[in-house]
Amino acid sequence: MSSSESDPVSVAPVLQPPTPCRLGWRMPAEWEPHEASWFSWPQRESPGKPAGCPGLLGVLASMVDALYGSETVCIEVSDSEHEQEAREALRKNRSRIQHVRFFQVPTNTPWCRDHAPVFLTKPGESQPAIVDWDYNANGWKHPPFDLDNAAPASIAGHLGCSTFSPGMVLEGGAVDVNGSGTLLATKACLFNSNRNPDLSEKEIEGRLKDYLGATRVLWLGDGIEGNDSDGHVDCVARFIGRNKVAICVEDDPNDLNYDPLQENLAKLRSMNVEDGSPLEIHPLPMPGKIARNGDRFPASYANFYVANKVVLLPVFRDSADTWAKVVLQSAFSNRKIVGIDCRELIQSRHGLHCLVAQQPVTVKLPSP
Repeated sequence: MSSSESDPVSVAPVLQPPTPCRLGWRMPAEWEPHEASWFSWPQRESPGKPAGCPGLLGVLASMVDALYGSETVCIEVSDSEHEQEAREALRKNRSRIQHVRFFQVPTNTPWCRDHAPVFLTKPGESQPAIVDWDYNANGWKHPPFDLDNAAPASIAGHLGCSTFSPGMVLEGGAVDVNGSGTLLATKACLFNSNRNPDLSEKEIEGRLKDYLGATRVLWLGDGIEGNDSDGHVDCVARFIGRNKVAICVEDDPNDLNYDPLQENLAKLRSMNVEDGSPLEIHPLPMPGKIARNGDRFPASYANFYVANKVVLLPVFRDSADTWAKVVLQSAFSNRKIVGIDCRELIQSRHGLHCLVAQQPVTVKLPSP
């Protein structure tokens, strides 16, 4: 018998490409320094058009103006005509625009948080990197979404970013991080069969760790009523420090949000961050129920945005607005809390945080 017939067949190992985590990249916390804040200007024909999303342009203009003096604002537009529409709308809504830059990145909807790339940083690394998650409009709810899905690659081209592609559907509002290894998410959203039906729960958690630099994932349960996202965590609970979490708590036992929020609160009280430190819980109130013709909208103070010098807080002309402002001012004492009226915006079933995505300082903008 020849040696080729008697020797066992050797199989070469399958080499997996290095993940961002293995290479030392991580997703920074939202309160870490920003290079810029990104927005997607709504298209006239899109699901996010002003006629179909009450108050959208006013909220966008208020947010852009509030970020003046804090950081650069980058606005995605389709072409020069679309840019002029955006400039005119900002002018009409009395927003300052000296800090605004426009980039030709066509999108379907204005929900930049959910379809934008996640920016990563790495110690000692001057070159940027992004994670280009797949996007399917919150479980195929709002087609078409081809432009939204292509937006991260387009942004990477403008900025010269290297790109990691996990091959998994994820919206930016579905995760929140403390920047040092712990990630918050809800099972209701990430384990929904309309996102990644071919991935197991273990595989989903593994990709979050591999591509966002997390070592621990804290899983909450359900989201709040009326949210179009199947329970994005940014309407439920948010990190406000390495081991500090602000979580919405409903006080009315008859409200549909009472039980799921109480269950999430109980979960957080038994959780630790990456080094074993217990979480410090900071309850946020819930505004009174906002509905139309029996249709509940997802009003939540957890949907705030932390910028370099300000925190943009959704407000609803509710008695709880002041309480929510006090909670966040205590957490971010060196930033100004700016209330943004979102009573009309939430009729879109999205919120303030859905409109904006942060770009950390290690990702440098190209020269104008």
